[in-house]
Amino acid sequence: MEHILKHTMPGNPRNSEGAFVKLADGTLYFAYSRYNGDSGHDHASADIAAVTSKDNGATWSEPVIVFKNRAMNLMSVSLLRLNDDRIAMVYLEKSAIPGWDNFVDCRPKIVFSSDECVSWSAPVEIANVPPAYFVVNNDRLIQLRSGRLILPAAHHQYSNNSLGSGIIKFFISDDNGETWYINQHYIYPVPQLPRAGLMEPGVIELPDGSLMCFIRTAAGCQYKSFSYDNGESWTIPVPAVEFISPEAPMSMKRDPQTGRLYAIWNDYNAFRSVRIADKRWARTPLVMAESSDNGITWENHRILEDAPDHGYCYIAMYFNDDLLHLGYCCGGEPDCSGTLQETKLRTIRLQEI
Repeated sequence: MEHILKHTMPGNPRNSEGAFVKLADGTLYFAYSRYNGDSGHDHASADIAAVTSKDNGATWSEPVIVFKNRAMNLMSVSLLRLNDDRIAMVYLEKSAIPGWDNFVDCRPKIVFSSDECVSWSAPVEIANVPPAYFVVNNDRLIQLRSGRLILPAAHHQYSNNSLGSGIIKFFISDDNGETWYINQHYIYPVPQLPRAGLMEPGVIELPDGSLMCFIRTAAGCQYKSFSYDNGESWTIPVPAVEFISPEAPMSMKRDPQTGRLYAIWNDYNAFRSVRIADKRWARTPLVMAESSDNGITWENHRILEDAPDHGYCYIAMYFNDDLLHLGYCCGGEPDCSGTLQETKLRTIRLQEI
């Protein structure tokens, strides 16, 4: 089952990445960035919109605006039902920095709903720091078994009128998102990494309570790091050679029914006759694999998308009984930004693929 959130020029040049949550009545709720001007640039004007499905992803409603942009841009939504049964939404808010030409403040905010996404609280500041550029991907907020909330971010400091190398930091909350702090021991780029450093991290909790962070790089593969103290400190990042990839993010989640991990990324090992590496972004094919030993080994690699003239990235994953709901960018425009201009909502029955 597939549904595409198409961009419709003029007035809606891009529909971009988002996240899922299931409401109390079984309705699926998907929130995402809906651009509302003439540009689909990452910093262009965008609101947060939502669509719903009452038939497990077979059909979806028309979009409704959830939050109107107050400054420059709202994007990169995460949704999570907390252990107190509220629903949390995290998003990035971008705004201009007065007196800083061409510099943008980009920081995560969190809001809460106690009535199944009908209404939302006032935004809570997660990054209570001076102007900064934090990259937090969509569908990244997690709650540990202990109740702690972890939000991974790449902090890119401005240097010489451009964004500097990414350092991985973690926003942590022990009171269900009411207050936050940044861990004191960051993940720093290692010397062999290209200038962009570490980018777009994600985190998953392992059965022994340790945490694995997977990280986008421009080094030809994902990198990984581990924490053994609930996210306070992390090991030196090393190449995750099991995830050969272009400069693109990966997503990973655990199926709550089977306990298996599922990873989705642009797998260079799946290249066939087309020289995908000649493409500007090379974000195809899109591949899924699974692990029964908590990420030590990966098996059952399956190509989900492989059109050579499209790009697939920024994947949201939501397990619902024997179904896996996916939301990801799937554009095919000729320019670089075009791979982000449309979003596909797709439902997979795991035992059938």
